[in-house]
Amino acid sequence: MDHTTPIHFFDRELQVDTVRILPGQYYAGAGHGSISTVLGSCVATCLWDPVLRIGGMNHFMLPGGQGTPSLWGVSTRFGVHAMEVLINEMIRRGVERRRLVAKVFGGANVLKGFEMLDVGARNSEFVLTFLREEGIALKAQDLLGSSPRKLHFFPETGQVKLKRLHLVADDDIQRQERAYLDRLGDNAGGGDVELFTGKP
Repeated sequence: MDHTTPIHFFDRELQVDTVRILPGQYYAGAGHGSISTVLGSCVATCLWDPVLRIGGMNHFMLPGGQGTPSLWGVSTRFGVHAMEVLINEMIRRGVERRRLVAKVFGGANVLKGFEMLDVGARNSEFVLTFLREEGIALKAQDLLGSSPRKLHFFPETGQVKLKRLHLVADDDIQRQERAYLDRLGDNAGGGDVELFTGKP
C-alpha cells in the first residue's frame, strides 16, 4: 500500500473528480471536485478557509504517539501529527490559520476485539480537544455511534456529503482497521452536512 500518494479517480455516483485518502494520509486543494474517505473508528478532519476556498482532509487512526516516526515520514497515522501536517500544508497554500473552520467525522465502534482501546471514543475526544485548544471553529461533527461513514468533502464550497454504511461482520472496513492497528504495534497503547444515499 502506498501511504504517500492519495488515489485520484472519477466518482461515478456523484459525477465528480475525487481524491481518496486512506488511513495515515491527508490532502489539501482547491477548485471543483471532492476529497473522499471511508471511516470506521478512525477520524477525519475537514479544514476549510472560506476566503480562499481551500480545503483539506486527514484520516488518522489513534490520537497521539510518542513522536515515533512512521515508515513514510511524519506519523500522520496519529491525530496529533495528522492535524499539524494538514494545517501546515494549508498554510503553505496561502491559508491563514485564524480563518480555518473544521468539520469532524468518524470514531464509530466497529473494531470487535479492540474494545479495551476504545479507539473511536479516544479519537473523537482528541480531535474536539485539539480544535478547542487551537481556537479552530468547529462547524459540524458526526462522531461515535456504530456505523462506518463515507465522506465527500468539497473544497470549493466547504460542503460535506456523508453516508452511513451498513456494518457487517468482518467487512473490509474492519479488516483494514485491524490490519492498520496491528501494524502500529506497541504504539496502539453537525451543521452543513448533507446525508446522501446510494451504494457505498
